[in-house]
Amino acid sequence: MPHRPVREVIANQSILTAPAGISVSEAAARMKETRVGAVMVVETDGALVGIFTERDALFRVLATGLDPKTTPIAEVMTPHPQTIAPDRPFGHALHMMYECGFRHVPVVDAGRPIGMVSARDALGPELAVFQAEVQQREHIEEIL
Repeated sequence: MPHRPVREVIANQSILTAPAGISVSEAAARMKETRVGAVMVVETDGALVGIFTERDALFRVLATGLDPKTTPIAEVMTPHPQTIAPDRPFGHALHMMYECGFRHVPVVDAGRPIGMVSARDALGPELAVFQAEVQQREHIEEIL
């Protein structure tokens, strides 16, 4: 699993991007709608300029008393985040997240976001196997 390229991990993703001027509330609503924990902040030309995560909303907005309806994500995002190229091994992304203490890494090609890997992606194949085993056990219990 860690040797597969990042490109495979993001193959079926729909990415979430937003301009720097939207409010924290709007970004949070988009994140909820698309069921993701981070939004990639882009310029009008599509270039990545930052990342805004659920942790940013909690620690940089709510915990500090800022108004999510009037605070633009540009004020509370992480500017110029570390990124990874799509041809790099997924294990490299996991190492980056572990070493640097973050849970999301934007995948970029020529400076433009094409996907996002997260710590949750590491659960993908293993979680599918676990779910299959649970279903099999439930089926066996129904038979018995």
